[in-house]
Amino acid sequence: MAGSLRVIAGKARGRRLRSVPGDSTRPITDRGKEALFNILAPELPGTSFLDLFAGTGAVGIEALSRGAGFARFVDHNRLAIDTVRANLETTGFQEAAEVLRMDSFALLERPPDRQFDFAFIAPPQYKGAWMEALLKLDQHSAWLAPEAWVIVQIHPVEYHSAPLQNLAEFDQRKYGSVQFIFYAM
Repeated sequence: MAGSLRVIAGKARGRRLRSVPGDSTRPITDRGKEALFNILAPELPGTSFLDLFAGTGAVGIEALSRGAGFARFVDHNRLAIDTVRANLETTGFQEAAEVLRMDSFALLERPPDRQFDFAFIAPPQYKGAWMEALLKLDQHSAWLAPEAWVIVQIHPVEYHSAPLQNLAEFDQRKYGSVQFIFYAM
């Protein structure tokens, strides 16, 4: 997988992205990323994007490349944060980005310092962390703009419905071992 990550479209199209050393992250496949951004592309220009469990930063960087105005990358892993910073430098998006080395759950417990139009949740597989993050965003929905979308990336076997109060599931898409679930305010 190393060296195969790239920006698919937009200002940084074709730029190669670094992978996080080791196996602590699960990079999104090009097929999955392309499918996701075919859905999101019309909505992206000028928006703010929250990339939780950022890993390589490939999803938030793709959003910036396709016109998002700002992206915040959050990961507690130092190697992931170093990789995100290197990938932002490679693509030239440092000015439109903020990188936080911290636990994504801890961030969501804080009072929000801004609202996001999109929040992307792709934590390590099979640990239930996607549900915990989704429920925290649902509880602390002040992080989300009025018509925000939350997108969860999981393996299809991990899916089960969520007991939500502020968000509502409105779509699911499967691409091999990648499943995206879409929620809206």
